[in-house]
Amino acid sequence: MRVGLLIGIVALVAAPAFAQGGGQAAPPAGPVLVFETEKGTFEIETYPSLAPKTVAHIVGLVEKRFYNGLRVHRVVRNFVVQIGDPQTRDMSKKDAWGTGGSGKPIGVAEFSKVVKHGVGMVSMAHAGDPTRADSQFFIVIGPASHLDGKHQIWGKVTSGMDVVNKVAVPDRIIRATVKGAK
Repeated sequence: MRVGLLIGIVALVAAPAFAQGGGQAAPPAGPVLVFETEKGTFEIETYPSLAPKTVAHIVGLVEKRFYNGLRVHRVVRNFVVQIGDPQTRDMSKKDAWGTGGSGKPIGVAEFSKVVKHGVGMVSMAHAGDPTRADSQFFIVIGPASHLDGKHQIWGKVTSGMDVVNKVAVPDRIIRATVKGAK
């Protein structure tokens, strides 16, 4: 009986208890990413316990300065802001913005059954196959529950949501860094 009770307690403690707007605790946070834009700065808290390969991939791209100089290439008001296409560094390629990536897809679709798409959530963009998600991601700025189970959530904007709501195509990401990294 004690073993069963202990297993039940461990399962409750280990289970992520996060529901957007539900007042429950967020999953354990990983590295915080800082994005400095022409309109200000926003920070993304990552969730490696929910999407370990996705977080590792994005953090690796930030550490390699991949996002520095990229532009916001998609904004749908009251829905999403999207970045991550390296072609956005070249204004002459504007017609192709949204089709590029780092060339190394993550290869898995790490969907959460607990965390849902809500304002501030950060999720991977893809063109139909979530295992092909690469460097493009979006930040939810409006209702988006129809994306649950289709795009892997890997973080949440914890600071600067006002900046996210101000950015527009073709605003530039000046610099992306891992908070506290040297």
